[in-house]
Amino acid sequence: MKTLLIIGIGAGHPEHITVQAARALGRVDVFFLLDKGEHKGKLNALRRDILERHTTPGAYRVVEVLQPERPAGSDYRASVDVLNTRKRAVFEQLLDDEVADGECAGVLVWGDPSLYDSTLRIVEAIAADGVRALDYEVFPGVTSVQALTAAHRITLNSIAGAVQITTGRRLAAGMPDGVDTVVVMLDAQDGFLALLGENLDIYWGAYVGTEDEVLLSGRLDDMAKMIVQARQEARRRHGWIMDSYLLRRRT
Repeated sequence: MKTLLIIGIGAGHPEHITVQAARALGRVDVFFLLDKGEHKGKLNALRRDILERHTTPGAYRVVEVLQPERPAGSDYRASVDVLNTRKRAVFEQLLDDEVADGECAGVLVWGDPSLYDSTLRIVEAIAADGVRALDYEVFPGVTSVQALTAAHRITLNSIAGAVQITTGRRLAAGMPDGVDTVVVMLDAQDGFLALLGENLDIYWGAYVGTEDEVLLSGRLDDMAKMIVQARQEARRRHGWIMDSYLLRRRT
């Protein structure tokens, strides 16, 4: 039997990790670090910082591999399926080649493994196919939603109000009926521009919890252009962007 721990590490601040997750790190014999390429080297640098803070030097191994990229194409769901198939193959090879029977492996997942991340789905599929004797555990972390609302000093919901978590591509249809607050986790196309004139407030944040954190908030119609420019500048400066935002109906 091999064991895999899926550990949420928060949105970017090394102190976002929970006590439970920190203890789980101490059980791991080998950590898998999936590298997203040269521009996103800071992501694994933060992972290594967490390991240095919360583990005993020399008590584990680190295996770093290049993460597959999502193929280009207009069919988003199909391209995600292809990406997850490729990632599953990487995980299977790592489990076969780098983990001995009786050992424990660990994967450090941004935010919380249960929110907008495919690692848990991939590991579920590997464990379910019966090819490998694999047990796995999941340790929650601070989500990007929690980090964003804390950074802006706001609550996630309004009193008696409904909340929906969605993607930028779904905003073209407008704010969902009966929902006062929408949190957008993935938006490469400035989807909030489709909602100008709908009397909304926006709370936007990039690289939340890191030294590069950028926060902007206010009435959407007033802030939209500023946020678009901030996103462009952040991408130019860092080569990538990790951001999210909350939209709320104004009362």
